[in-house]
Amino acid sequence: MSQSFVMVGAIVVLALVVGTIVGVGWFSGHAPAEGGVQPVEELQLVGLAEAGGPPDKVQFAGDRIPAETVKPVPFNAKRAMGYLEAICAIGPRQSGTGGMKKQQDLIQEHFEKLGAKVVFQTFTAKQLSQKKPIDMANIIVSWHPERQKRIILCSHYDTRPIADQEPDPRKWREKFVSANDGGSGVALLMELGNHMKDLKTPVGVDFVFFDGEEYVFNKTDKYFFGSEYFARTWKAAKDRPDYKAAILLDMIAGENLRLPAEGNSWFRARPLVQEIWALAAELRCSAFQNKVGERVMDDHLALQNAGIMAIDLIDFEYPHWHRLSDVPANCSADSLDQVAKVLSVWLQRVK
Repeated sequence: MSQSFVMVGAIVVLALVVGTIVGVGWFSGHAPAEGGVQPVEELQLVGLAEAGGPPDKVQFAGDRIPAETVKPVPFNAKRAMGYLEAICAIGPRQSGTGGMKKQQDLIQEHFEKLGAKVVFQTFTAKQLSQKKPIDMANIIVSWHPERQKRIILCSHYDTRPIADQEPDPRKWREKFVSANDGGSGVALLMELGNHMKDLKTPVGVDFVFFDGEEYVFNKTDKYFFGSEYFARTWKAAKDRPDYKAAILLDMIAGENLRLPAEGNSWFRARPLVQEIWALAAELRCSAFQNKVGERVMDDHLALQNAGIMAIDLIDFEYPHWHRLSDVPANCSADSLDQVAKVLSVWLQRVK
C-alpha cells in the first residue's frame, strides 16, 4: 500500500463535509486529522437504494437478495494463512524479478486448477528513477466470464524494493517479504477461489491482481502502474465488461484489524461503502468500524477515475507497514475471515 501521498480529511458528519487535506511526507507514517480521526456515528449504514448514489448503481444493488437468505462461504482461514506463508516463502516479489515470476506461476496454477479463466495483461513500465523499463503484468482471474455484468475484487501483488519505514536506514534493503501489504489480498482471494465455483452469484466476478503498485525507489517516483493500465485499457475497449463495483483489498490481515471507511471511498463511492459496512454490521464483523478514516492514494483511484464505483478496504493503523516485521506471524486468520465473510455474502446479494 503506497502512502507517499496520503491525505487526511477532517470529517464532518452527514451531508456537510469540510475536508482539510494534509499532505504526508515520503517517509512518514499515517497521520490522523487534527484531534484524531473522528468517529461518524451517523455513517448511514443503509442499503444502496436509500443512499442517493448514481441511479444505475443504486438500482444494481437496491434489489439485492436479503442477507438472511444467504450465508457466508465456509472460508478456511487457516488454509488462507497457509497460502500467505507460501507466498512469503518466495521472498521479495518486486515487479520484474524472479520472485515475481514465481508468484505469478503460483497464482496461475492455483486458479486454473479451480476452473477459472486466467489472463495475463502484460505491459511495459518505465520508472522515473530507473534507467530501463521493465515488463509488468496484471493478472485477471475470471469466474463466469460469459456474464456482462461483473464485480471486481482486487489487490496489488508486488512488493516494495525497500523497507522504507524501518527506523534504521541501513536495514531498508534487507529481505522484505511484505506479508500484509501485498500478500494478504492474494491469500484471501486464493482461499475464496476454492468456493467460487459453487457460489450462487448472478454476476461475473473478476479477481484482479495489480502489478507495479510498489515499484517505487524514491520520493519522485510514480505509483499505480498496474491499476492505471488496467483502467485505461478497460475504458478504451469497445466491448468492455460492465463493471458495477470494485473492492480493493489492501492490508486486510493484520492482527486486531481496523477498517474505517477510507476517505476517498467515502467521498467518491459512498453508496458502496454504505452497502458493505451495513452488511458487516449485520454479520457482526467488528473490524469494520463505523467511522471515516484517512484519504489514501491507492489503486482504487484509477478505477474511480475510469468510472467504476470502487472502494478500498485498508487498515490505516497496521504498525508493520513497510517494515521488515511485516511477516505472516503478525497477520491474523480472524482478520482474513471477517473480510471474506462480508465479501462472500455481498457477492451473493448483488444483482
